[in-house]
Amino acid sequence: MLDARIVLDPERTIGTVDRRLFGSFVEHLGRAVYNGIYEPGHPTADERGFRADVLALVRELGVTTVRYPGGNFVSSYRWEDGIGPRSERPRRIDLAWHSVETNEVGTDEFAAWARDAEVELMLAVNLGTRGIEAAVDLLEYTNVRSGTHFSDLRAANGSPEPYDVRMWCLGNEMDGPWQVGYTDADSYGRLAAQTARAMRRVDEELELVLCGSSKPTMPTFGQWERVALTHAYDVVDYISCHAYYEELDGDRLSFLASGVSMDRFIDAVAATADQVRAELSSAKVMQISFDEWNVWYNRRFHREDKITDPHEWPYAPRLLEDQYSVVDAVVVGGLLISLLNHSDRVRAASLAQLVNVIAPIMTEPGGPAWRQTIFFPFADAARMSGSVALDLRIDSPTHGTELYGEVNTVDAAATLDATGGISLFLVNRSEHPVTVAIQCGGDGMTEILEATGIWDDDPTASNTLEAPERVGPQVNPTVRIESGALHAVLPPISWTAVRASSG
Repeated sequence: MLDARIVLDPERTIGTVDRRLFGSFVEHLGRAVYNGIYEPGHPTADERGFRADVLALVRELGVTTVRYPGGNFVSSYRWEDGIGPRSERPRRIDLAWHSVETNEVGTDEFAAWARDAEVELMLAVNLGTRGIEAAVDLLEYTNVRSGTHFSDLRAANGSPEPYDVRMWCLGNEMDGPWQVGYTDADSYGRLAAQTARAMRRVDEELELVLCGSSKPTMPTFGQWERVALTHAYDVVDYISCHAYYEELDGDRLSFLASGVSMDRFIDAVAATADQVRAELSSAKVMQISFDEWNVWYNRRFHREDKITDPHEWPYAPRLLEDQYSVVDAVVVGGLLISLLNHSDRVRAASLAQLVNVIAPIMTEPGGPAWRQTIFFPFADAARMSGSVALDLRIDSPTHGTELYGEVNTVDAAATLDATGGISLFLVNRSEHPVTVAIQCGGDGMTEILEATGIWDDDPTASNTLEAPERVGPQVNPTVRIESGALHAVLPPISWTAVRASSG
């Protein structure tokens, strides 16, 4: 059996863990909103049409923020279509996903849903077909208390108190040729900076997110960040990262090591931002919002799901409804480890998406809602993570991968809470069990409070409408403490989460 050794010291820290790291994303795409979170007539629907069973699962997942309403959708969205009496709202074609948008759910409805879900609302503005004026108008509608056209309109629409949205995305993936309003970094950087300055005239304390590259394989990656930041560095707080991962051509070992790619992506974006900081002689350290990440079988979408008939604009079609396996859950766990290990720079992140669309939660119209396999590592990390990320020393066996060369077989992250409690998150990226010994500085660990994980004899197993509980958390009986050190056997292709007290 392979052996790994990890050393942690509560005095060696990476940084504080921002609770926004456990955010998610809801876009007007497929069944994410309609027949997802919103289904009037469903047995659990409330008076506004939102499903209570979905809401309960969102709370259980532990989501802290939700980015809305896109995504690609936002780049041709007229936010005014989604306010006022529903009977008067227009039906529009959605250029991003070739669907009909009924506008039954808009800013007010989603803000109310977010409040019920106990999550912070994070809004994106349209810098594809619109710009400064529409962004400021939306900000006035959501955040100004009263006495102006849009603030009074919000009150007239049933929400007298402002929503006080703090975090705003300045467009979405504007470097992508698929994006409505696709442009170059220089043009985008200028518009984003102008929009940011105008929004700050309303509220200096807003937290604004500049679009970074839509994925690290874009031909303009690096150059895009540098040019856009040069224009906007002094008026934004974050630059975004987006990345999706999928198993390609049966290369499971590379897929299981997707966290290596995320690590390199974050490091490259941080380095580029620091270069711009030096060139501008700025005292500000640019933070990162990794506001789209997940496993997404994108090749499958382009082959099977894409709607191309110019005369067919379906309502809430079944798009991007990936069914996730144990392997996918372990990859998601590895990506969570990467985010925690970069918590000094990544201050916010959004698992994309939340319901039905590449999502941890699935629903059936008129029927049940259930947890996908990727639900469990996210819920573990959101629930168990402490306030400080620890800097681990990992001595792991390695194995070869086609995409990333030699990688650690075991990857891990650890956090510390205010009571001295330690949470450990571990993935075994291989098809063989691995024993791990974790030494803890100070007085060591004293008691195992929880030890759970995701693994299965069939790593392709998944949860479905017919078998919604096929895969679920298991107690790892091998986890124990000896002389202040934690010992465990990590099953093949597994995610393990442990919470322990320390002396």
